[in-house]
Amino acid sequence: MPRKTSNRAATPAEPALLPDSMPAGGNVPELSVSDLSGALKRTVEERFGHVRLRGEVSNYRGPHSSGHAYFSLKDEGARIDAVVWRTAFARLKIKPEEGMEVIATGKVTTFPGKSSYQIVIESLEPAGVGALMAILEERRLRLAAEGLFDSARKRALPFLPSVIGVVTSPTGAVIRDILHRVAARFPRHVLVWPVRVQGEASGDEVAAAIRGFNALLDEGAVRRPHVIIVARGGGSLEDLWGFNDEAVVRAAAESAIPLVSAVGHETDWTLIDHAADLRAPTPTGAAELVLPVLLDLMGGTERLRMRHRSAIANILDRRNAEVRALSRHLPSGSEVTALPRQRLDRAATQMPATLKARHDRLRLALARATTRLASQSPHATMARTAQKIEGLRERLRSAGLRRMERHRAAFSAIEARLGTAFQARLRVIASRQAAERTRVAGLGDRLRRARDGMVSQRGRRLAAATPLLRSLGYKSVLARGYALVRDDGGQAVRSAAALQDLRLAIIEFADGSVTVQPAPGGDQAIAPARPSRGRKAPTAAVQPTLFEP
Repeated sequence: MPRKTSNRAATPAEPALLPDSMPAGGNVPELSVSDLSGALKRTVEERFGHVRLRGEVSNYRGPHSSGHAYFSLKDEGARIDAVVWRTAFARLKIKPEEGMEVIATGKVTTFPGKSSYQIVIESLEPAGVGALMAILEERRLRLAAEGLFDSARKRALPFLPSVIGVVTSPTGAVIRDILHRVAARFPRHVLVWPVRVQGEASGDEVAAAIRGFNALLDEGAVRRPHVIIVARGGGSLEDLWGFNDEAVVRAAAESAIPLVSAVGHETDWTLIDHAADLRAPTPTGAAELVLPVLLDLMGGTERLRMRHRSAIANILDRRNAEVRALSRHLPSGSEVTALPRQRLDRAATQMPATLKARHDRLRLALARATTRLASQSPHATMARTAQKIEGLRERLRSAGLRRMERHRAAFSAIEARLGTAFQARLRVIASRQAAERTRVAGLGDRLRRARDGMVSQRGRRLAAATPLLRSLGYKSVLARGYALVRDDGGQAVRSAAALQDLRLAIIEFADGSVTVQPAPGGDQAIAPARPSRGRKAPTAAVQPTLFEP
């Protein structure tokens, strides 16, 4: 019959230990180990609550596979265990590192599993500016080793960008200074991506803004900027810490748009300054570096136009002078045509004799060509070709007969060799087949003997394991008078508190099982069940209680 057990733990006001004057076995109620652990846990949590601890991180091996982090905080004289749950670990601005001195904020509690106390950390911050500088230097060296700060990766800014993207706070003085400087120097279209420039979320927002500008299209309602300015006013190292975030540095290094860093004053340096294509001393200076002065450009253009006009006039004057100088040295028209006219007269005089000589040479060449054509007439050529073909036919017939005789003799010799080799190969194959049959017969006998031995050995092992299985099974424990309690899903119930939350429960004895329905007020309802060795789901019928008359 199930019995309800109280799980109430002793409070700190209750006497949990025996006084020195009271002998053992007095009226002081006895406590279980769980009751004492629960009382200590409540005492520690009510006494201390949230605390801030300063210490050095020890035994940190990174987050567990579950996402939780376990380590210790220590100083010169003591050590305390620390745990950071997975959800809190994801929100930590500063991740714990071995040997780092930190200030942890959390709740002091106990861990009953090994009777120890610990702190559940909710936030973590470095202990002092020195720790921040150490973290900053370590991060700078690591990112520099990856090549994110190489000067070869930096690009020149466009001369006159049409759209300027600004990542900063929309309510600070920085954006007003930038807009005023842009309007004074060269009015351009400015896109502002509002972010928080201070606090734990500032780093993620700045990185998302840089990637968001890069994701815009060149054409559309919101055009992609040609240059990005990341700006913030001056402040302490803690105030500017968001711009030292690794996500911000990687976003700046991956940006396909040239990026200008204008964080803090001229003496302030952050990691985004190393990854940006250009660093400006102030946000106002960033606007001056991105845009030229319109009036200066107009004055320079006017000066260039005047110089261009003067240069063209000077060139034209020099060319006119050169033409006049050259015209004085040119000869007259009669002098230029005198020599060609003389050559023309001489050629007209020599032309009749030249034509007659040419006519005679052509007649002689025609006579020689006629003689060659007669010897190369089609009839003569066909007669010579027919004689050659007849001679070649006789030679081909003789050569074919001789070749057939040689092939016939070679085929006869090959046939004889193949017959001899085939008979020898058949004898070798027959001998091999006989040897293989003998070997297969021997292997069959060995396989049968091995099979019979293995079956006999496995039977002996099975016979020896059967008594051991019976003695170790939980059925033998039930036969000694114990019972097994299960819920309606077939899972074992390990405590009375868990039994109170169930709608139905099954108690299994050695000779069968009964179904129990817990009743309000601590009484339990029970219904007999048919003895069964299997696990069956309880029925939904209303069961009578044990305490009904």
